[in-house]
Amino acid sequence: MEKTFSYRRQEVVDQRPRIEDFKNRWPALFEQREVNAEFMRVTTKPLRAKFLSQFDHFTPKLQQILQDKGGVKGQRIKHILEMAAADVDIDFRREVVLRGLVVYLNEDPDAFFKEYVSAEEAEGDIAATVMGIYSIRSQGHREPDDVGVVIEGVMVMHNISTVINAFIVLFGLIYALDLAYPDSMKYTFEFVQKILMNLDGHKLNVKIQQLKIKLFA
Repeated sequence: MEKTFSYRRQEVVDQRPRIEDFKNRWPALFEQREVNAEFMRVTTKPLRAKFLSQFDHFTPKLQQILQDKGGVKGQRIKHILEMAAADVDIDFRREVVLRGLVVYLNEDPDAFFKEYVSAEEAEGDIAATVMGIYSIRSQGHREPDDVGVVIEGVMVMHNISTVINAFIVLFGLIYALDLAYPDSMKYTFEFVQKILMNLDGHKLNVKIQQLKIKLFA
């Protein structure tokens, strides 16, 4: 994959192929290891290691900011954070904080992180999803049976271990495939790009700038 990077990159940027066609042409790219490698080729930064180290570094301060939020939005955030109050699973706690951040930035996590109880239930929604993450959880189970990434109505990856890992993979695919952030999550992805990953971090949206000031206060 490294040897064909320049050719693949030219195809992505110049031809803007459909996701389904590109996946058929370059199936090896749609593996977690290769997404990490492609992100490194594009940005020179390690995707998963950088994301998790920065996210964990900011989590205590981020939790404080989220918990201090008032009003209806604050109540919704508190309800989300309570989901992981007694949970020792680090990836689930990361997922909960991320969902709280989405609400804080006035975006809707339920429209992006879709949950289903069966694969049959998920099929119809996946075909109509522009970009998102789905998880299938049997009733009464916290651990997902499957977690996957959807782009342009195509399930591009599945059998990912956790929702937070799927989010990292999707962020990497956005760079690998030169995609725009979905309008419904543009602030959350900008936070990841510019605050966590420190990519083009000198130009910030006002909303992200205000959050950055609170994080570094």
